[in-house]
Amino acid sequence: MVLGGLTIGSLYTIKELFLVVVVAAVGVGVLELIKAFGTRGIKVPAIPVLAGLVGMQAGAYFGGPVWLIAAFAIFAFVLLIWRMFSDGTDGYVRDATASVFTLFYPAMLSAFVALLLTEDDGHHRVLIFVAVTVASDIGGYIAGVLFGRHQMTVISPKKTWEGLAGSVVACTAVGAWLVVWLLDGDIWQGALIGALAAVLATVGDLIESMIKRDLGIKDLGTILPGHGGLMDRLDSLVTTLVPAWLLMTLFF
Repeated sequence: MVLGGLTIGSLYTIKELFLVVVVAAVGVGVLELIKAFGTRGIKVPAIPVLAGLVGMQAGAYFGGPVWLIAAFAIFAFVLLIWRMFSDGTDGYVRDATASVFTLFYPAMLSAFVALLLTEDDGHHRVLIFVAVTVASDIGGYIAGVLFGRHQMTVISPKKTWEGLAGSVVACTAVGAWLVVWLLDGDIWQGALIGALAAVLATVGDLIESMIKRDLGIKDLGTILPGHGGLMDRLDSLVTTLVPAWLLMTLFF
């Protein structure tokens, strides 16, 4: 509730303050991911990744997609050079790959929120993106608990096809409502954004489940009691963000 209040409050007051909140939250998620990699001896340097996070958010907000891509390419190259002079040749490919992966997920993906925010109605667009993603979690949880019978995948044993159906219904309804209300769009546009968000939010959960299973850990952090780390909350958001930005850019 505190995180939600801070997010909405900054979003509808000072856009730049909202970006600071985003950078802080994703920065914690990045550190959680780096720490998790470290449990398997994988070394990811925090300083250049965090610098890249800030650089990509600023580039996206002040310069647009081209500057975002350029910032990602520059900091990816920085990471390759950084590792070259830090720990010798052993494990270079492993560490460099994990470093660039962390720069991409979640750092670069999260920067698309800055692209949403640059529009005149950017605060509404961001709210829609967040709302449909949250609706996916809520709808999936309720439907899974009440009706879940058929397991979707062994990657995440608690996920069921009934839960996915609940996510799609909830996201479609929330997306259709908010797009019509906030952006004066058509119902089908909001429904499409919501349905796509439901699928991709689930994919985001499964991607993080794969990461945790491979590393042999239950959660990426402990900052949110009962939930895990911030990355355990951000996983579905970062995978939903790019398609949501793309559709809203095409539609509006």
